[in-house]
Amino acid sequence: MTREEILTIIEEKNVHFFRLQFVDIFGFMKNIAIPRSQINKALDGQMMFDGSSIDGFVRINESDMYLKPDYDTFMVLPWRVKDGVNAARIICDVHKSDGTPFHGCPRVNLKRVLAEARDLGFTMNVGTECEFFLFQEDEKGGLKTETNDVACYFEVDPEDTGINCRREIIDTLEAMNFEIEASHHEVAEGQHEINFKYADALTSADNTVTFKWVVRSIASKHGFHATFMPKPVFGINGSGMHTNQSLFRLDGSNAFFDENGPLQLSETAYQYIAGTLKNARGFAAVTNPLVNSYKRLVPGYEAPVYVAWSASNRSALVRIPASRGLSTRAEVRCPDPACNPYLALAMMLNSGLDGIKKKLAVPAAVNVDIFKMTLAEKESAGIDSLPGSLEEALVSLEENPLAKETLGEHIFEKYLEGKTREWDSYRTAVTDWELKTYIKKY
Repeated sequence: MTREEILTIIEEKNVHFFRLQFVDIFGFMKNIAIPRSQINKALDGQMMFDGSSIDGFVRINESDMYLKPDYDTFMVLPWRVKDGVNAARIICDVHKSDGTPFHGCPRVNLKRVLAEARDLGFTMNVGTECEFFLFQEDEKGGLKTETNDVACYFEVDPEDTGINCRREIIDTLEAMNFEIEASHHEVAEGQHEINFKYADALTSADNTVTFKWVVRSIASKHGFHATFMPKPVFGINGSGMHTNQSLFRLDGSNAFFDENGPLQLSETAYQYIAGTLKNARGFAAVTNPLVNSYKRLVPGYEAPVYVAWSASNRSALVRIPASRGLSTRAEVRCPDPACNPYLALAMMLNSGLDGIKKKLAVPAAVNVDIFKMTLAEKESAGIDSLPGSLEEALVSLEENPLAKETLGEHIFEKYLEGKTREWDSYRTAVTDWELKTYIKKY
């Protein structure tokens, strides 16, 4: 999209308010709202903000930063129309006061990693599947983990009480040029999934943060609180963000497909899978970033706990869906929707490329239910486990040489620092479980 096209749409759609959006290193969307009078300045990348106020960005003595808009992310916001006046948004890269890209910006960082992949002859396509829960709000707008939805997997109304909300979310996304492929009720009560078409990795990351924003905004209109928290309710399935990924050569062919290869997968695909498995423990703190993430990653709820791959087995970390040709891809099943997609995609891409660069041999596929294997059987098959806690994941991240290379020194250090604080806060907190279990006994 060009500057002229954006200005034409602003005129035709009567856009009076404009949001400049970006994402901090922990994946939280931020924005600066400006009136129509400032749109030309914004499109020129001249809007300044205080970077020291954003967690993980810069110190107070180097705080002036600029938002450089990516014109292709311009969208009119369908739910923000009032009296014929519209609002729009555009996603920005963060630049320093001297005009150079800020290496602490997750979007800038992903673009760097994608450029390095391109130097190797590859582009990356990604499709994310973000599950979420719709919970009722109380009469004061407070949050609770209750739902009058009693539906289960692929259920229909009237049991699926979120169906009207889900339909408006889809209508809104389609008005924003998302191509919706399917939507359905998920396994747990109150849990939903809406699938949209894959895209190049940068666009997919943009789409993922936009999707979460739209879901929460529309859910609020229906009296629901939408949450992408990985495990909001004990005893039922948590929410994942299965990430389908493939490499394409610069001539447009799928580098994972080989009509004559085993399972019609290329040597590149097997090396990519091997790199993913090798680095899985080392990227878990990024793909599964919360204390709560590791309440989802436990056996028994379809969440992948074990570092293995299969062409069909959904208990493995990496699954190869049946489609071939241009649709040949690897589905990495551990990420959850609380992650920062820019950082998660960068880590998964570089992990796979690590396998390609080092020509790693892929271990044997595991085509049985790993959840039913004994410890001895898993050890015999060489099946490792993902970290069992955020603390363990942070140790693995710090020990993985690929992590600092992929995230860059600034994001790597600030991310570890912030997540270590989060773990320490959890570690020292007195929980309801402790009070319930101990206070009367002792």
